[in-house]
Amino acid sequence: MSKKTFASPDVPAPDILRCAYMELVVTDLAKSREFYVDILGLVVTEEDDDAIYLRSFEEFIHHNLVLRKGDTPAVAAFSYRVRSQEEVDKAEAYYQALGCETRRGDFTNGIRNALRVVDPLGFPYEFFYEVDHVERLAWAYELQGAGALVRLDHFNQVYPDVPYGADYLSDLGFRKTEQIADDNDVTYAAWFARKPTVHDTALTGGNGPAMHHVAFATHEKHNILYICDKLGALRQSDRIERGPGRHGVSNAFYLYLRDPDGHRVEIYTQDYYTGDPDNPTVTWDVHDNQRRDWWGNPVVPSWYTDASRVLDLDGNLQPIERRTEAKEIDVTIGADGFSYTRKGDNVEGFKLGEQV
Repeated sequence: MSKKTFASPDVPAPDILRCAYMELVVTDLAKSREFYVDILGLVVTEEDDDAIYLRSFEEFIHHNLVLRKGDTPAVAAFSYRVRSQEEVDKAEAYYQALGCETRRGDFTNGIRNALRVVDPLGFPYEFFYEVDHVERLAWAYELQGAGALVRLDHFNQVYPDVPYGADYLSDLGFRKTEQIADDNDVTYAAWFARKPTVHDTALTGGNGPAMHHVAFATHEKHNILYICDKLGALRQSDRIERGPGRHGVSNAFYLYLRDPDGHRVEIYTQDYYTGDPDNPTVTWDVHDNQRRDWWGNPVVPSWYTDASRVLDLDGNLQPIERRTEAKEIDVTIGADGFSYTRKGDNVEGFKLGEQV
């Protein structure tokens, strides 16, 4: 059970519209470009020797993903768009009231007057409104491949204390849509939305702060199957970590990939509407073997044990706090009730920074 209590500040939280982009540190821009552009088909907005700015086909803001060259793979920012520039000011006041470190500036090309902060959980968050518009390519079917990624859908964050993190995100204005729990009041994961889908971000209970995955949406299931076929044709099927399959949580069709630095990317489609104010929270029992895969397919241990490190505002790796409550992988066989973990396998904790 959570020991910490989140104390809400006496100032209002900003009005967040949606998750907007992630800034990833990668060690080889050429290899990362091949994965994200040549294979997955993201659109290059601009690039130079130090960074590549990418977007999905339906996006009209400058980028959904920044690949920035660095020595250590990590996440530099989980970025959200807010309703107006006044809401950026509100975000600054909110986090300063919480005692968090904040900075203002133009941290990437195409976005101005943004706020970056190390939030109460230790994650580098960004809030922005002013942005350069680019051409929305939703109708440019001649440019879209069969596996076209059309939207940035969500983030997934790893943090030891899910109830504490849930209280913080709820105070920040997120709606909890789903969760995984047990009869002993242990919460293993939870999903949070601002746009009317299942989530803009999620909390997975584990050693953190760390990034579990960033997710892009396709229109339909066949787009995901094409990506699998393409990876196989290119003899890069080892990029597939898990799936394709259908989640129980979110009801979405999914595929998990690992990029050249080990950052996890989900390809995701067809979850459900959650926009009503009385939308009920769905709770899954941690022992339900269909919660993670509706068909009961095995969940590989790496999906539970690997994550990407996150940075502070100076670009240093954030320290890791270990989860003290039970982990999901520890309370089920393998991860789903059907698969198994061989005796001697190291499944304790996240292999943070150990990219595969």
